[in-house]
Amino acid sequence: MTAPTDRRRPRSVYGVGDEPEVQASLANERTALSWIRTGLTLIAGGVALATLSGFGDLPLVVLVIAGLAALGGGALGVWALVAWARTERALRLREPIPDPSVLPWVVAGVVAAGLFVAGFAAFEAIELAR
Repeated sequence: MTAPTDRRRPRSVYGVGDEPEVQASLANERTALSWIRTGLTLIAGGVALATLSGFGDLPLVVLVIAGLAALGGGALGVWALVAWARTERALRLREPIPDPSVLPWVVAGVVAAGLFVAGFAAFEAIELAR
């Protein structure tokens, strides 16, 4: 069990179970940091799109995509923290690792964004050909 003098936070994670293997705990932390980095990239992409929309005659949909990217990035950061805590707690309690619940949503978002961009590019190409 964890020593009562352990001052690490959050207590809901560090206050239960036994210390996990260092490698497993660090792998969990690296995974969370990767998700946070992905979220920050989405936010940066949203900022870039919003900035670009001010320079030219870009459609309103670009601002909508920028906002969705920024919101998605923030949500991904929150999810990374929650997933880290769930996994770390499971490691400490010697329970099965929880499933990556957000991964199907991220894949669906990537597919939807790809289809949207492809459709938008096709529409623009048709408009230019006229």
